[in-house]
Amino acid sequence: MTHSEIEITAELVRELLRDQHPDLADRPLELGARGWDNQLWRLGDDLAVRLPWATQSADALLRKEHAWLPDLAPRLPLRIPVPQRLSEPSERFPRPWLVTTWVPGEPADRAPATRAAESADALAAFLTALHQPAPAGAPVGRQRGGPLAGHAEGFAKQLASATELGLIPDPDAVRAVWEDAAAAPDWTGPALWLHGDLHPANVLTADGTICGVIDFGDLCAGDPACDLAAPWVLLPDGAVDRFYEAYRPTPDAATLRRARGWAVLRALACIHIGDAGVHGRPGGKPTWGPPAHATLRRLTAASRP
Repeated sequence: MTHSEIEITAELVRELLRDQHPDLADRPLELGARGWDNQLWRLGDDLAVRLPWATQSADALLRKEHAWLPDLAPRLPLRIPVPQRLSEPSERFPRPWLVTTWVPGEPADRAPATRAAESADALAAFLTALHQPAPAGAPVGRQRGGPLAGHAEGFAKQLASATELGLIPDPDAVRAVWEDAAAAPDWTGPALWLHGDLHPANVLTADGTICGVIDFGDLCAGDPACDLAAPWVLLPDGAVDRFYEAYRPTPDAATLRRARGWAVLRALACIHIGDAGVHGRPGGKPTWGPPAHATLRRLTAASRP
């Protein structure tokens, strides 16, 4: 992963708008966030400009969002960014970029959900609506939504690294959760639509409740267990059972086990990014660490007799 050689500034974004969307160029403009793949610039009250800045894969992910999100958004009960205009590469900025709707709220890594029941119900309603059979031609995930067996080596390396760094107090308990999940039967149902990357930085809150979901770059079709890891990662203590009671259809035991495995993978990745800064941006993302540690604490506590 490397940063773009082009510095993205307000002046550049304004120039790009004047070139391809002159009717939007005079709106107020301010930096919203520097994400993993893209920068987000708020455009007026209701729109945003999303430009790739750090990963080569971001170009294809933006085109994927533009192709699929407008059809998915109307059926989802939480607000998501809906692409309005796809902007093509130019001499000034040689990558595609999007104008999307702006989703208000604070990222949950900085403003965690605190209202347990309301957040569990909101997340369950969102995933119930999203997890419908995907059509032919739906995107295949970047290692999301497939069998857990394909992640065994990655899990072992992540756990060993985090343990060596002193970041995992009870690695044997984490390994036990993973091994149980990896031993669960694979998904045999239809490939369902998945968000694919439901960690706290991609979920928004307001007044302690989940209110929006962003960054659908990993949108794909596959095993819903990938997304059903989310309550372990996003919800306050004691809210996981409420989520699974509200989600439909009720997950079977194997899916619940696989979901715990996906939650372990997500937590370990976020611990490395948040605490060790060993992947991605220099210095990591410190706000990703605390919710990841809370995830492992919940998972290991729930697995004890």
